[in-house]
Amino acid sequence: MRGQITKSEVRAVSLYALGLRSDSVVWDIGSGTGSIAVEAAQIAYCGRIYAIDKDTNNAELLENNVAKYGDGRVSVVIGAAPDVLRDLPDPDSVFVGGGGAATPAIIETAVRRLRAGGWLVANFAVMERAGSTYQALKNAAMSPEMTMITAARGRELPDGALRLEAMNPVFVVWGQK
Repeated sequence: MRGQITKSEVRAVSLYALGLRSDSVVWDIGSGTGSIAVEAAQIAYCGRIYAIDKDTNNAELLENNVAKYGDGRVSVVIGAAPDVLRDLPDPDSVFVGGGGAATPAIIETAVRRLRAGGWLVANFAVMERAGSTYQALKNAAMSPEMTMITAARGRELPDGALRLEAMNPVFVVWGQK
């Protein structure tokens, strides 16, 4: 997991889907390197952002990135969700970028705590997890949407020619409470 970052193409869609306002309270669950949290802080410049991750081995990297790029509005919370969410203020926007086996419990807690009108966005590399999250949001009457982001980046070959290299697709699931 060390060094994982949400691809910029996926990050753009995910940040848009979060429906951020200048004063949003944001939970970035499974924050990894903090890329979503840091960019959310630029949009929610009067808000409060929580970068939440359970990986203690990644904590120093996350904390360093937040200190360097987070403008003081991002708080790092190290611990396993959903338990670690208990003492945080109710969010306006929740991003779930990781959770593994705990994902259903994380989604359930996030939906319950999400303020009315708030948005939940989750990214997945696996269709089954995306589908179960879509269904959970549907069951919570959130009118979910899902899209698959596929991108290819240019790579220069030794002879100077440019080719595109495909990246793995990411499923983005979102809904509004």
